[in-house]
Amino acid sequence: MNPAWHSFLQSCNAIIQDGRVVSYGDAAAELASVRSGTVLADLSHFGLIHFSDEDAQSFLQGQVSCDIKAINPSVTRSTALYGSYCNPKGRMLASFLMWHDSGGYAMQLPSTLRAAIQKRLSMYVLRAKVKLIDSSDALVRIGVAGDHAETLMREVLGEVPGSPLEVVHVQAGSVIRLAQDRFELVVPTGQAQTVWERLRKNAAPVGVSCWDWLEIKAGIPVITTPTQEQFVPQMANLDAIGGISFQKGCYPGQEIVARTQYLGKIKRRMVLAHIQPSPETSVEAGDELFSADMGEQSSGMIANAAPAPDGGFDVLAVIQTSSIEAGKIHWMSLDGPMLDIMPLPYLVHH
Repeated sequence: MNPAWHSFLQSCNAIIQDGRVVSYGDAAAELASVRSGTVLADLSHFGLIHFSDEDAQSFLQGQVSCDIKAINPSVTRSTALYGSYCNPKGRMLASFLMWHDSGGYAMQLPSTLRAAIQKRLSMYVLRAKVKLIDSSDALVRIGVAGDHAETLMREVLGEVPGSPLEVVHVQAGSVIRLAQDRFELVVPTGQAQTVWERLRKNAAPVGVSCWDWLEIKAGIPVITTPTQEQFVPQMANLDAIGGISFQKGCYPGQEIVARTQYLGKIKRRMVLAHIQPSPETSVEAGDELFSADMGEQSSGMIANAAPAPDGGFDVLAVIQTSSIEAGKIHWMSLDGPMLDIMPLPYLVHH
């Protein structure tokens, strides 16, 4: 996290651990406000890699699962895309959100993965004219969500994108519309404090787990260290959120991803669910799931988890489709708390 920004957030009562804003002093109240009010979150727990120079587009097109050409860079507006970077076996090393700005193509992914992914991608540059730069500290990412998020963003920035994953470049920086009531603002560090102060007049600052919860409810998977190389993109529903192109050429793992698609049935899929473990127990990414139809063998894994406003945890979990159909899935053991599966906000083809 940028040191000046870190100090500023602390002056706003932020409790920061490992580059993540845990809370502003009352995590329970913050979580309650996510459901009913308009909230503001620092997204420094994500890192940012910029790809620039004349071969940036073709280089990325040969490395990631989404269609980089669909981003359509322009001076005023473009499209953001979800996508993944896989190993040769088609397993995801990272999932990301990507857009284009004045610095080139920006790839946003967990800051804990940023250095290793940047290093790995750099190895494949060879003779291509492309530069990879860590711009995590040069730009501040701010999330704004809630019923009045659009009105607030319009007041502060003048213009907002009209449709999901549209990006508008304004004087203060770039605005990405993530969903009907959820936005991300990307601003140079020097302007971030002013923008934050203006947004804070009508939005409550919340910790990172509140934003994680919103991502989970939206069905957006985030690959973290415990889940690297565990899932093929379709298992985490990337095909349902526009994160895979089946029309483009080769990229690492492409044959496996394509074969998974064209052979029809995907054996594992991601679901949205609620788990109510005993108090003081935490549900984490990488936790295993069990169901009677699989016996002692694990039938799935938690991809993402966050405390839910009414207690317990809401999760994204990748589970054997046969176990989903069988219906009784348990956390950590066959005797563990059962998952209560909820509908996702988009359609998934089984």
